[in-house]
Amino acid sequence: MKEPKIAIIIINWNTYQLTFNCLKSLEACSYKNKKVFFVDNGSTDSSGDKIALEFPEINYIKNEKNEGFTGANNKALKVILKQNFEYVLLLNNDTEVNPNFLSLLETRMESNKNLAATQPLILDLPHKKTIWNAGGSFNTFFGLSKTRSKGVIYNPKLKIQTFTEWISGCCILVKIQAIKEVGLLDNRFFAYFEDVDWSIRMKNQGYKLGVVPKSIIYHHSSGSTKKNNTSNEGNLSPYAHYLNVRNHIYLINKHTFFFNSTGSWTYQILKIISYSIYFILRGRFKKLKMVWRGVLDGIKIKNIKHIV
Repeated sequence: MKEPKIAIIIINWNTYQLTFNCLKSLEACSYKNKKVFFVDNGSTDSSGDKIALEFPEINYIKNEKNEGFTGANNKALKVILKQNFEYVLLLNNDTEVNPNFLSLLETRMESNKNLAATQPLILDLPHKKTIWNAGGSFNTFFGLSKTRSKGVIYNPKLKIQTFTEWISGCCILVKIQAIKEVGLLDNRFFAYFEDVDWSIRMKNQGYKLGVVPKSIIYHHSSGSTKKNNTSNEGNLSPYAHYLNVRNHIYLINKHTFFFNSTGSWTYQILKIISYSIYFILRGRFKKLKMVWRGVLDGIKIKNIKHIV
């Protein structure tokens, strides 16, 4: 039986070594009927051109500027949707994969036609011992998305839920037909929470979302948003905090009903106050400023219901 044709999207932004390692691990992938679409997202270090030369078999899409996780993936998705692929895999460039990960995801998708998407079990790099993501839940009252089993020491006997309320954009195999029905990623997110939004839209369309525990990949946390310095602002960049706050507010306004808004906003207010106190005490005033900018910008886009 012929394997369904799968497109794979990998995005690079000034992270040559991570992207190289990811693509090298994909070369050992046992699934053969696949094509890689590589998007360089406005890199300033020539890493995209270098990768394209070293992996000439990939389809190279070059953005002149950083269009975010959503914009870069959407650019590739528009190309892929015009071709005869049955599935598309969104894969972070800061991952490394087991050879059979994709075959296991595809087998699960083919066995249940109600699935719009599946994800593997994601373990942390470099130690490959703790779980980074095993799917997630979404509390509509508080507008709170939670990652399942994060930080749990992995062993093969762990009971991992095989259905999930949202799937991590770190690695997600999606049915092309589902994308045609629900639309592309919402570009307003840029990065952070776009995967939760996409998952909710798929579920609202009547689809289910799956986790395949035997399919395993490994992930370097926050490869593009951590700051490589020792300043008092810490490792995670102020901009990452901005996106986190802004997009969470946008998400709850987009997907929680009016009677849930009190719970959602109570949680948001407490979170923002906690951030503010912590950043003031630690002298992280750039982060403090970006958090409050995120609050204001998140409120501004609250009335946008669906963007493709």
